[in-house]
Amino acid sequence: MRRAPLLTMLLISGFAAAGCSGSDSAVISVPPGQKAHVYHVSGFTPSAPVAPGKPTTVSFTIIQPNGKALTHYATGAGPHVGVHLIFVRTDLSAIVHLHPPIAADGKITQQVTFPASGPWQLVIDAYLPGSQTTLVNRNFQLYQAIDVTGTHTDKPLGPVRKSVTAGGYTFTIKHLPTLHVAQAQFMDVAVRGPSGQIPTFTPWYGALAHAIFFQRATPQLHYYHTHICSPELALCTVKGAISGSSPTHGDLRVGMLFPTAGRWRLFLQCQIDGTIITAPFVMDVRP
Repeated sequence: MRRAPLLTMLLISGFAAAGCSGSDSAVISVPPGQKAHVYHVSGFTPSAPVAPGKPTTVSFTIIQPNGKALTHYATGAGPHVGVHLIFVRTDLSAIVHLHPPIAADGKITQQVTFPASGPWQLVIDAYLPGSQTTLVNRNFQLYQAIDVTGTHTDKPLGPVRKSVTAGGYTFTIKHLPTLHVAQAQFMDVAVRGPSGQIPTFTPWYGALAHAIFFQRATPQLHYYHTHICSPELALCTVKGAISGSSPTHGDLRVGMLFPTAGRWRLFLQCQIDGTIITAPFVMDVRP
């Protein structure tokens, strides 16, 4: 497993915790990040390159600072529980987002199919007990490189666009604000079907939708993750961070909080008619 320097890890982890912890206020405090560098992954498989388009079993255990396996995670109905596994190709052209089962001994096992060849990175976003009951995030991230065999060419992010089509649905940003580092901001995205129909969002992983942000960086990608919530999802928002909402039927208000300037990829994910739709956007962030 490749690790970032301590300062980088704490910065990324702090902003990731803020992004996932949910407050609809535009003025937020960023909680200190968990010290992810003192946790580590043990027994990760596969240990060799894998093939695209074929199911691959990923398994590992997270080891705590005391040397014992981590067996207790946050539980509940909201999105701030268990472990998020977010597989992303390092050119930010594709993503796979899963929630794996966790065995009693702490072993995590998940089957995944990689849609394309190339270098991938797995973000293991783990939530410790108390994230739900105290309404404060206690999560950290670990990273793992995965090589998917086959010829590939890195794809450019492309220009900033206010409208993209994915899975037959068009996602249109009504107003894209000027984005700045460490400023909590929101944008409204209208989602419409092929004939202009207004879709109904079905909650997925405890949220109405997920906004997952990545920026290219080495040795690992910069990452944070926010949620779009609704009044029916009581455990979707937690203290100390930013979350979105659905102001009108068929619209998503996305909360954003960028830790660094530059170009970012946003994967906006929602469930419509039982299908997960992922809409990729490009965001330019100023200092």
